[in-house]
Amino acid sequence: MNRREFIAQATLDGVPDPNVIAPEGYTLDAAMIERPGNMDIQLDLFLDYANNVKLYPTFHEYFHKSKPPLLAIWGKNDPFFIPPGANAYPRDNPNATVQFLNTGHFSLETHVEEIAIAMRQFLSKAIT
Repeated sequence: MNRREFIAQATLDGVPDPNVIAPEGYTLDAAMIERPGNMDIQLDLFLDYANNVKLYPTFHEYFHKSKPPLLAIWGKNDPFFIPPGANAYPRDNPNATVQFLNTGHFSLETHVEEIAIAMRQFLSKAIT
């Protein structure tokens, strides 16, 4: 599988109806990654993720102590960030709201209107 095929598959994986996603989006993503030097940047970011994981205890402590309003909208079929990751937020933060959508990793590609509505509702409650 080449990079373009991988990006297309990653975009469509977990999406009940892949026809709702315009191929221009993932084709453009693939073209942007294929620019000179960009793949190295992506690999550096990917390899640096371990440092993010090391910070999880700090994140958990912050959420537990500060309890900020938090909205996590998640693709329930996301193969990369699976639902248990989203379900962890309310364990540390009673002010966390988690919503699952019937989609994959790129939920904005399939549910932009639902996400926008949820964000507006969440923010209207959080700032009052």
